[in-house]
Amino acid sequence: MKPEFIRNFSIIAHIDHGKSTLSDQLLLKSGAITERDFHEQVLDDLDVEKDRGITVKARAVAIDYEYEGNIYQLNFIDTPGHVDFHYEVSRSLAACEGALLVVDAFQGVQAQTVANAYAAIEADLEIIPVVNKIDLPVTRIEEVLEEVENIIGLDSSDAIRVSAKQGIGIEDCIEAIIKRIPAPKGDPEAPLKALVFDSKYDHYRGVVTYVRIVEGTLRSKDRIRFMRGETVHDVIEIGQFRPSMEACQSLGPGQAGYIIAGEKELGNIHVGDTVTLQGRQAEEALPGYKQPKQMVFCGMYPIDATDFEKLRYELDRMALNDASFSFIPETSDALGFGFRCGFLGMLHMEIIQQRLEQEADVGLIQTAPNVTYELKLNSGEVIKLDNPADVPESGNIDEFREPIAKVTFILPADKIGAVMQLCADRRGIYFNTEFLGTDRAQLVYELPLAEIIYDMHDKLKSITRGYGTMDYEVIGFRPADLVKLDILVKGTLVEALATIVHRDSSERRGRALVKKLKEEIHKHQFEVALQAAIGSRVIARETISALRKNVTAKCYGGDISRKRKLLEKQKKGKKRMKQFGEVEIPQKAFLSILEAGKDG
Repeated sequence: MKPEFIRNFSIIAHIDHGKSTLSDQLLLKSGAITERDFHEQVLDDLDVEKDRGITVKARAVAIDYEYEGNIYQLNFIDTPGHVDFHYEVSRSLAACEGALLVVDAFQGVQAQTVANAYAAIEADLEIIPVVNKIDLPVTRIEEVLEEVENIIGLDSSDAIRVSAKQGIGIEDCIEAIIKRIPAPKGDPEAPLKALVFDSKYDHYRGVVTYVRIVEGTLRSKDRIRFMRGETVHDVIEIGQFRPSMEACQSLGPGQAGYIIAGEKELGNIHVGDTVTLQGRQAEEALPGYKQPKQMVFCGMYPIDATDFEKLRYELDRMALNDASFSFIPETSDALGFGFRCGFLGMLHMEIIQQRLEQEADVGLIQTAPNVTYELKLNSGEVIKLDNPADVPESGNIDEFREPIAKVTFILPADKIGAVMQLCADRRGIYFNTEFLGTDRAQLVYELPLAEIIYDMHDKLKSITRGYGTMDYEVIGFRPADLVKLDILVKGTLVEALATIVHRDSSERRGRALVKKLKEEIHKHQFEVALQAAIGSRVIARETISALRKNVTAKCYGGDISRKRKLLEKQKKGKKRMKQFGEVEIPQKAFLSILEAGKDG
C-alpha cells in the first residue's frame, strides 16, 4: 500500500477515560469486527486485564476504512493509562505520527492526561483532542476544553466530541485522523529498516516479533538480520493484526505488523532493535528506545524448590513480552534459590506476580518490595543497590542517598490542605500550587520514592474521595539519614525481611513490624523471640509464647514430686527444641512488612 494512504496513531489518556472502548468502536465502524463478535475491551485479551478491567499491554491493530473513494489503512495502538506502564506508552508513540488524546467529559484533564500529552509532544506527534463520554447525565465539556488549552497548551477549537459507549461521533473521529495526522515517510526501494516495538512468545511458533517498517519493504520468505542481536533468520510468515493475526505477502513503509522466523531463543530478540535484510543491509540501525529504569525490586521464590527452572523459563517469557521488567538469580538462607526482580512500580509488580500465578501456574513467595538506593562509601566509590541484604557495615558508608520523585497531584481545591499534610508526613518538599479553575488545583511536590510506592495512591484516593490523581517521575538521588532495619527470628537474621528506613521512623517501624510478624507466625513447641535491630542495637522485641501440652493431666492425686519430674522433663525437651527447632515463616509474614509500613 502507498504510504500516503496509511495513518499511524496511538490512543492515549488517563486511566478509565475510555481508550479501550474507543478502540472497540473503531474496530466496529471499520468492519474489522462484526456486531456478533463485539464485546467490551476486545483488545484486552490477557486474563489479568479482564480481571482488573484495565489495559496492561499496548495492542497494535490495522483497520481499513473507505473515505472519499480511497481505501485508507489505519494502524492504531491502544495504550495503558496507569503511571506504571508509561514506558509502554512511550514505545507506542515512537511507532506513530499522531495521537488521539482522550479526555473524560466530566473528570477533565487528569495527571496521566498531562504526562501522556507531553510525551506525545516530545515525540513531535500531531495530537487530536477527543472529549469522550458526552452522553453522561452531567458533563463539563466547555470547561474541559478550556483545561486542555490552559493546562496542556493544545488548541481545542477543533476537538472531536464522542461517546465511545454509544458509538456517537466515531466517523468524525476517523475523518479527523485521515485529514490531520500526516502520512508516514519512507522509501519502499531503500534497504529495509524495521523497528522492533514489542514481542511475545508462542509455544508452537516461537517468538512473534512486532515491527513498524520505517524504510524499505519486507516480503514473506526474506532472509532477515537483527542488527543488535546479530542473528540471521528466514522469515516463515509476516502479517498484521486485524485484530487477530492475518498473514500477508509484504509490508511497506509506515505499516506495522508481525514477523515469525522460528526463533526459539528468548534472549535473541530485543525491543528497540532494527530488522534489516541479510543480503542488503542498512548502513546504520534506528535509534531504538531509552532503556527503562526499574525503581521497585523484590525477591520471587518458588514455593516448591523443584519449580526453580520452570520459574526461570516463565520469567524469560515475561521479560520478552515486557521490556520494562528485569530479573537476576539470587539465594536466601530462609527461602532458597529465587530471583531478584525489577519493576517500574507497585502495580507493575502485582501484574507480573498475577500473570506468573495464573498463566504459568507457579506458586510464589514474594518478599517485600524495595526501591533502588545509592551509597557513597568511605573509599569514594559510589554503588547502587536494591536489596537491603547487600547494605555494607554502617562504618563503611560515607553517604546514604535515596531516590527522589517529582510528584504532580491534580485534586479538588478544597482538599489541598489534607494532601499537603499527607506529603508533609512523608518528608515531602513543597514546590508550587496552580489553580486550574474554580474548584480544581495542581500541586507539585518532591517526595522520596520509598514514601510513594507503597500506599500513596490509596491514601490520595481516600482523602479526595476518588477525585485526586497523581503522576510522578524520578529526578535523582538525594542524601538522607537512612538505616538498615534487620529482623531476627529466634536470634537468627532473616535477610529476606530486612528493609531500609529513615532513622526518625525506624523505632516506630520496627515495633509495628515485629507486632505484625507476631500475628502472622504461628506458635511453635518452643518460645520464639522476634527482634528488630539496627546494627547490633535491638530497638523492638515481641515474643511468641510456646504451645504447652498439659503433661500432668493424667496425674491426679498422689505425690507432687511425680508432677514436678514430668514438668522438668518437658522443660528440658523445650530447651532442646529451642536450640535445634526450625521456625516456619509463612508467605504472609514477608508481605506484612508492607502492612507495617502503612501502619507505621
